[in-house]
Amino acid sequence: MPVSEILLTVTQALRRNKLRSGLTLLGVIIGVTTVVSVLSVITGLNDYVLSKVVNLNPDVIVFTKYGIIRSRQEFLLAQKRKPITLRDMKVVRSECLSCGAVGAQGDQVANVRAGRRKLSAVPITGYTANTVSLLNIELEAGRFFTPTEDEHSSAVAVIGYDVKDQLFPTLDPMGRTIYVHGYPLRVVGLQAKLGKVLGQNRDKVVFVPLSFMQKVMTSNEGIAILVRPARGMKGLDEVESEVRVILRSLRRTPFRDDDPFGVVGSEAIQELWRSISAGAFALMVLISGISLVVGAIVIANIMFVSVVERTAEIGLRMALGARRRDIRRQFLLESAVLATLGGAIGVLAGAGVALAVSRVFPAEVRLPFVAVGLLTSTVTGVLAGLAPAASASRLSPIEALRRE
Repeated sequence: MPVSEILLTVTQALRRNKLRSGLTLLGVIIGVTTVVSVLSVITGLNDYVLSKVVNLNPDVIVFTKYGIIRSRQEFLLAQKRKPITLRDMKVVRSECLSCGAVGAQGDQVANVRAGRRKLSAVPITGYTANTVSLLNIELEAGRFFTPTEDEHSSAVAVIGYDVKDQLFPTLDPMGRTIYVHGYPLRVVGLQAKLGKVLGQNRDKVVFVPLSFMQKVMTSNEGIAILVRPARGMKGLDEVESEVRVILRSLRRTPFRDDDPFGVVGSEAIQELWRSISAGAFALMVLISGISLVVGAIVIANIMFVSVVERTAEIGLRMALGARRRDIRRQFLLESAVLATLGGAIGVLAGAGVALAVSRVFPAEVRLPFVAVGLLTSTVTGVLAGLAPAASASRLSPIEALRRE
């Protein structure tokens, strides 16, 4: 039986039983929609985390008091550690032979105002001047502060887009003054707009020289040390080992004790994110799997009904020379075409969901996701049609022709 004739038969069956056909395809549609939409969102978030959230260059390692915290017990242990200080950073800078660049950053939260306008609870990050080369900080206007400004604790700042919109909604912020803890700072740069992700506002920030934060703003908080190997990616292990030895010696840490600090790299952050997104992916597999199993059962049931309804037709085809494999192929193709149609609808629905979600979270529909959706639905249809097709092919032509 030609494929074109099978497609015509399927089309006629769908038209005759529109409600039944829609309910038959519902499980496949839901499953494929889930696959395409969740894959699109997870991929979009992964790309966003890689390019925007993880603002470390791949060859930069961070040494900090906390590191990556995965449990409450780790947090309690990290709280007992001694903070890393500017003195530690200066020792690392002078003693580390494999380090190509050593920078630092510190953080605190403060209210920021300009004139009568005020913005509360703004993260203030202090950087050494060379961290602009260690981090992926992109500026839309102005510049980052210079080594001279960092050395002399100059009162300059780079602000985020939300700070600009709240304090200078109709003005160019370059050269204007903001106040942090009552200290006036001249705006020299504007960070490119990054938006929000996972509830974190990436545009509500102010960057100042770390020396200004430590001396003028009297910040007693610890800092994080950023290190880039002189040999690039090849020197990551060497520089990590050397800096670990320096910091352990500064703290007089016994040989058998754990490091009194955390080590973080872009790969570690991405690995943590992948472990988080893996949970969403597993949930997607479960939901879509259940939907596809239900869809396969419904398709199989409908195909059994179709075999019963078309028994006389099957008998006539066999009497006219159709072989068992021809009948089996006919019902397998009908089942596959039916499921593929549901998959196509599911792909369109999944793309629509991803497009709607992209207004809040990054999402990206890619061609491989479409192929996965269609392939999954087709395989589901073939598996669902195996038993009905086998049942149809085993019918006796004489017995089949006797039925009405």
